[in-house]
Amino acid sequence: MPLTGTVMMKKFVVSLFLGWISFYASSAFSTDSGKRAETTEISATCETGMSGSRDFYRLPEEQDVRRQSLPTKQNTMMDTKKIGIAIIAPGGYVPDSSLEKGIDSLESRGYRVFNYYDPEKRYQRFSATDEERVQQIVQAVSNPRAQIVMALRGGYGTTRLLPYLDFDGLAKSGKLFVGHSDFTVFQMALLKKGGISFAGPMVNSDFAGKELGGFTIDHFEACMTSPEVFLEWFSRNNPDVNVEGVLWGGNLTMLAHLAGTPWMPDISGGILFVEDVHEQPYRVERMLLQLDEAGILGKQKALVLGHFTEFKETDYDNGYDFEAMLVWLRSRLTIPVLTGLPFGHVRDKATLPVGGHARLVSREGKTQLYLSGYPTVW
Repeated sequence: MPLTGTVMMKKFVVSLFLGWISFYASSAFSTDSGKRAETTEISATCETGMSGSRDFYRLPEEQDVRRQSLPTKQNTMMDTKKIGIAIIAPGGYVPDSSLEKGIDSLESRGYRVFNYYDPEKRYQRFSATDEERVQQIVQAVSNPRAQIVMALRGGYGTTRLLPYLDFDGLAKSGKLFVGHSDFTVFQMALLKKGGISFAGPMVNSDFAGKELGGFTIDHFEACMTSPEVFLEWFSRNNPDVNVEGVLWGGNLTMLAHLAGTPWMPDISGGILFVEDVHEQPYRVERMLLQLDEAGILGKQKALVLGHFTEFKETDYDNGYDFEAMLVWLRSRLTIPVLTGLPFGHVRDKATLPVGGHARLVSREGKTQLYLSGYPTVW
């Protein structure tokens, strides 16, 4: 089914404040029991590259935060009155209460929300039939008042829609597509046609969550409005690197499933980031080996691991955990493997431009990621 009625947006350059967050977090690898495989100190900086004022942010009290020198941020609200967000559900459905909470959360921040998900049309495990979910995307992209198109949730289902979407048209639509998890397959197909999207928050898991992470919303809004952002974190065993290239990636399971299909982009000299949920270490290793054997990893300048959460180790693993997997992986691959990227199925996540330009610098455990070359709402 071809995409029609796409609308190009004007883009304006604006100056945005600088935001800085410093906190301790569990490593990119955590289990249900909360056991840490690698302690990671993360600080993330949102930076425009322009002159401007500086604001500081606190994370919620339950985080292990170095708060002593961080004053309370006075105003976290940016001017969102003219920004429209269209909600689509290319995968699974959510309870009515979650949808309402997510919309309320977005509207409370000043966004104009256009919802294309109808809870009454739920079909099997999907938000609607395949045709109806394609129409959600078409209608959202055709809305001239919506600059951002955000996925409701992940789950499964977006893969079924790929043959029916006009990704040439979507790549030229001027819309900023945002999501993660199952939405990764949409982002890869879009990237293959030259379109840049954003691996970032979703309505259900973030804006309708128990508590919206301050870092998540601040970094999301910075990426939507600022032409450059900057992330910094600390991970004790990261190798020293200084590389730059196309930033791309997302959910590891979806990337592995796309390998060898027409929807997988052919990226050389890139910086690949991955994350996942409910996947044990041996499964993560298996999927990364699949990407390596498919010739994908060897063409990258670096592999950056985000969070891998909500998995259970068993007695059969017999000492094989994420640290053991990581040691073996680094000995096997010919590219540097870094950990600690604040991204994944977690509350506090960065927003990452998939297809944007990145410079990755790591030295003595301090890792910096400079992001640019992506569209904004202005």
